[in-house]
Amino acid sequence: MKLYYWYITKHFFKNFIVILLGVTAMFVLINYLTYGSRINGAFNQKISYMFYSWEHSLSILYPLALVFGAIATKVQFVKNNTMGAMYSFGYTNKRLLLPVLMVSSIVYLIFVFLQTTSFAYAKDSADSFVGTGSKVGVPEKLFLKYNDTYVYIEKLDQVTKKIYGLSLFEIKDNKIKYTMKSPVGTYNGKSWILKDAVMKTNHYDGEMLQKYSIKNYAQFSTLNGYKPAVIDSVSDDGGSMKLLDAYETYKLLAKQNIDTTKIRASVYSKIISPMFIFGLIVLIFFKIPYLARYENMTRVASIAIAISLLIWASFTGINFFGSNGVVLPEIASFVPIIILSIFGFKSYFGKEMLA
Repeated sequence: MKLYYWYITKHFFKNFIVILLGVTAMFVLINYLTYGSRINGAFNQKISYMFYSWEHSLSILYPLALVFGAIATKVQFVKNNTMGAMYSFGYTNKRLLLPVLMVSSIVYLIFVFLQTTSFAYAKDSADSFVGTGSKVGVPEKLFLKYNDTYVYIEKLDQVTKKIYGLSLFEIKDNKIKYTMKSPVGTYNGKSWILKDAVMKTNHYDGEMLQKYSIKNYAQFSTLNGYKPAVIDSVSDDGGSMKLLDAYETYKLLAKQNIDTTKIRASVYSKIISPMFIFGLIVLIFFKIPYLARYENMTRVASIAIAISLLIWASFTGINFFGSNGVVLPEIASFVPIIILSIFGFKSYFGKEMLA
């Protein structure tokens, strides 16, 4: 690979790392100043909170750091006349942009992969320390729908894969057909096996309840396909979840004709929305002049940063509307990316300028 490629890659990656560490450190500091007094545990609990907050900040700020890194690299090269020298050797904007896009693509893919690991739960892990000072992570009082039945779970332990205090009931034609209660259930990899379940079936004559019958089960299988993480995700309306868990949750909800807006929006925010960096980097890289005498570079850098922040904030706001059902998640995620990409392609394939 040519020397210029590694030279640009090295400087861009260095700028990206420095900026990413800076903005995430600021995020963690603000978070700690806001919530630190509510962490009642020992000092190590506060350190853990700061670490998980930092992990969460990485997932939401890395796109912005990539854009800022591209701005810093281009401005730095212009100020020390590196861009002018490269142009004089016949290098074009397209060739000089390739290392930046390559690094950005690799970073993007790394963070998408991290969303398939426990990294995706960083925010939940940080939030669990606030108020208690310990990483509890035990969801309580969960309510969800399973086929034609409704399920209430008093407590879910994802570590031991057990549920406690389960109540299950079916309503049809405005009548409760049956109810089932079980003190504990265990996940066997496919479904939940309830222990000592008691089913109470109601018998109606027209609209009037005539009698009921009771049947005891030593074991009863239900909630087929509902992994512990899926149960937590469904009850949390598409909160923090790994991508694979989100996919499983989407399939279950779609199969039962339950609204999947929040699940789809959550997935798009992790995969689609960060892709705005590519169109924006192309636009900024091509718009910043290659010689310092053409513009005041401090002013150019300030404008580029302001525009980047505005676009990033706009995308975040639009995604919020998508997750709340104001607009379709597909429109909120795909349309802005497509529009920005069109402008990026127009700049990339436009008339090339050499020094």
